Amino acid sequence: MLVGRPVSLAVSAFAPIVKYVQMLVNGVLKLFGAGAPEGVDVLAAEAEIRGAVELHAEEGAVQTDVRHRLIGALDLSELAVSDVMIHRKSIKMLDIDLPPREIIAQAMASAHTRLPLYQDEAENIVGVLHARDLLRAIAEHGRDHFSVREIMRPAWFTPDTTMAEDQLAEFLRRREHFALVVDEYGALMGLVTLEDILEEIVGDIKDEHDIAVQGVRPQPDGSVNVDGVVPIRDLNRAMNWDLPDDEAVTIAGLVIHEAQAIPEPGQRFAFHGYRFQVLRRQRNQITALRIEREEKAEEGD
Repeated sequence: MLVGRPVSLAVSAFAPIVKYVQMLVNGVLKLFGAGAPEGVDVLAAEAEIRGAVELHAEEGAVQTDVRHRLIGALDLSELAVSDVMIHRKSIKMLDIDLPPREIIAQAMASAHTRLPLYQDEAENIVGVLHARDLLRAIAEHGRDHFSVREIMRPAWFTPDTTMAEDQLAEFLRRREHFALVVDEYGALMGLVTLEDILEEIVGDIKDEHDIAVQGVRPQPDGSVNVDGVVPIRDLNRAMNWDLPDDEAVTIAGLVIHEAQAIPEPGQRFAFHGYRFQVLRRQRNQITALRIEREEKAEEGD
């Protein structure tokens, strides 16, 4: 109550300035065709929520995992599906022209229930095989007499520029869990699932069929060995770091972006308050790095 009157006076004093800034922001947005709805404060709502979450997290009133979930939900409006998708190099897909028994063997060896089907080349996706449809076909026709073309489902393609928030809404509207991501030329970029988007909010989701891939390995000296394909957001969550993810999705992509080149093994870099050492490189891909905070490195020195 003691500070109530001074705060009230400060709010009254700065209200005209805030209003002017709001008018300026709305004018710039309208100039670029992105005007906010009438009466909506584009600065206050999300920023106020973020500020409240960060403040309470610093004070210890909000646990770290809860903070990640709340901020993750807000970040969906800023993420495109290209930021959360599984890259095409990591997609497990099946050749539709394989013999039925071979398709069964490969489907059983996969940890996924939905597998893209291609014909002639991997870029030519013709459908999606669902494990439930495959089991039903085997039960009805046997292992050698079912047709994959008759049981496959149509593939759903989505542009890589689609925002994660919009894609989540489409998943819910269409009651689908799986979409293939393409660029402006129609080339396959990757795939995105409902689980991929939900993991941006709640963190990594594991079930009894998931294959655990250890991509973040803390070391006794305080450094961390990281696989190049580990997403920056996942590393930030695992280590409570704040590496920027505006210009790159993976740790390897961040190093390449900052170095403006593909580094050689053994090269070292320092940026954003962290030190990076390239451990392994395979062709043009950085496969392993060693990362540590600069303050940790200075303490060790």
